Amino acid sequence: MEKQLSALRPPKIPPRVWYLSLVSLFNDTASEMLYPIMPIFITSVLGAPVFVIGIIEGVAEGVAALFKGVFGYWSDRLQKRKPFVVTGYGAAAVSKLLTALAYSWPLVLCARLVDRLGKGLRTGARDALLLEASDDSNRGFIFGFHRAMDSLGAVIGPLIALVLLNSFHFSIRHILFIAVIPASLSLLFFFLVKDTTRKILSNKVTLSLSIRDMPAKYKQFLLGMTIFSLGNSSDSFLILRAQSLGLSLSLVISAYMMYYLTNALMSAPAGRVADRIGPKKVLIAGLVIFTLVYTGFAVNSMPAMVWVLFAVYGLYIAFTDGVSKALIGSMTSVEKSGTAYGTFYTVTSLATLLASILGGILWSVFSPAITFAFAVICTLAALVIFTKL
Repeated sequence: MEKQLSALRPPKIPPRVWYLSLVSLFNDTASEMLYPIMPIFITSVLGAPVFVIGIIEGVAEGVAALFKGVFGYWSDRLQKRKPFVVTGYGAAAVSKLLTALAYSWPLVLCARLVDRLGKGLRTGARDALLLEASDDSNRGFIFGFHRAMDSLGAVIGPLIALVLLNSFHFSIRHILFIAVIPASLSLLFFFLVKDTTRKILSNKVTLSLSIRDMPAKYKQFLLGMTIFSLGNSSDSFLILRAQSLGLSLSLVISAYMMYYLTNALMSAPAGRVADRIGPKKVLIAGLVIFTLVYTGFAVNSMPAMVWVLFAVYGLYIAFTDGVSKALIGSMTSVEKSGTAYGTFYTVTSLATLLASILGGILWSVFSPAITFAFAVICTLAALVIFTKL
């Protein structure tokens, strides 16, 4: 009985994981204060057409994609993680101020480019730090816990925006300025984060930006995630779809919070389950949920169903985000982890670049349903690959 109870208890969380998770908590609080209102800010306040959202999101993700693999590789090469992570989160804080000052959509694009450049700098190195703090018994839980804290910030952020909009009647631009505060506070926790202390590079390890030296399973996984990402356009389209069904700005933000609330509650348990039954099964379950949610957004005409769809959408993220990182960690060595994570983010982000641009075009030329239907088709193709992984 004691052994069974021990297996159910969550693993101990190392200090490094706590501090990095707190950084993500505050940074995502700032980011998600902005995210649900940005499509409306761009189209209603700045007067840009809907397809501009696809361009901004797609180009910004493309810039991040160009740097994620390179900076992940260099964090391996230099045997340093922390400088990349600190600079990356610093750029994210600066981007919030630039967004608040923007008076045209090209300026919003510039701010997003700074933000995504920061993401490119930090992502591979940060995940490598998390991987170094984990082992085979707790890898899924560690990445799931980090994702849960990230998602908790994503619940707090829209909640703050909602209170400022409804109770204090702040304008969207005022909220953009206030978001600079938690973004800046996130940087304080880096004084507590220790960089890599062990020598991660041995004489037998040759680093390269090419995926040819990566394991076959990693390449197959990367192929499946790339196909999926080709259809996984920006969540901005989900927000616009909710608004098109008649939900007010406050209700759209509230519904979007359901997505992150579910994600925050389920990410760590999903990671724990992945440690017990294997991350591949949990990942496949998450992608099945994605197809159901996007099908729902394509055919739904009832405003009340938006709340349900966003809540279930949070399960998809909980079952895939941290779990996919744990799966990569099980396929690669610590010495190449920065490169492996960076390459994964580069390739899938380039696919997301195309997905967001194409999603905007399909939305504008045909209908929202076509945008969501294309995502479902790509996901089904990816599932075929993952079942053979």
